[in-house]
Amino acid sequence: MDLGLKDKIVLVTGGAKGIGAATVKAFLAEDSKVVLVDRDADEGSALSKSSGSKVSFIEADLTNLKSCKEAVEQTVSLFGGLDVLVNNAGFNDGLGLETSPEDFMTSVQNNLLHVYAMTHYALPQIRKGPGCILNLGSKVSVTGQGQTSAYAAAKGAISALTREWAVALAPDKIRVNCVIPAECLTDQYEQFFQSQTDPDAAKKAIADLVPFAQRLTTPEEIAQTIVFLASECSSHTTGQLFYVDGGYTHFDRAVGHDHNKW
Repeated sequence: MDLGLKDKIVLVTGGAKGIGAATVKAFLAEDSKVVLVDRDADEGSALSKSSGSKVSFIEADLTNLKSCKEAVEQTVSLFGGLDVLVNNAGFNDGLGLETSPEDFMTSVQNNLLHVYAMTHYALPQIRKGPGCILNLGSKVSVTGQGQTSAYAAAKGAISALTREWAVALAPDKIRVNCVIPAECLTDQYEQFFQSQTDPDAAKKAIADLVPFAQRLTTPEEIAQTIVFLASECSSHTTGQLFYVDGGYTHFDRAVGHDHNKW
């Protein structure tokens, strides 16, 4: 299916690895022009160099507001505009209630402020299309997880901003949606599994909790949802939170398990 994204200009934050890299590749498959922004110079450069002339890499630490502004400006300079902003960058740093209030606020700021800043600086360009905005949330803002106070707060705010911006930008015909993964096999999650005594058993224990097919979501499945939501095939969809998680967030945990074992 042609999603009508040929030559659309897309900026993906945190685009060097995991869901971000899968999103970059998915947009390139639709013949879009893609800028990936990431602080990992090695991974970002490697992906850019292996992906052809329609992708560019900008090395930036988005916890620096000046870098957010410059990333948008460089995107416009490279390709002449900006149609789709994907606010993907984020990191679960595992900070719970024992964390000092100062460190809590630093963590929230690191995961949240760049989402606001990137959208703020990109908005004049997106209005010209009009284009659209895709945010990445997390199931921890809905289910909780324990030891994720700061990350849950930031991701909950991103879900709230998705709906706020959808209302605010509806008169401009700019759509804003949020994709929410749960147990997704990202590079970060794979590192966690490999740190366990029995990586395969640890991975299976998590996968068994996923009601649909008892497996982890792939980054590519998240990316395909993002691309669809950016396309005209989703032209009347805005302000929505999409859970791509095999039913993890909302299904009864008993689904898919043998009740006779209880």
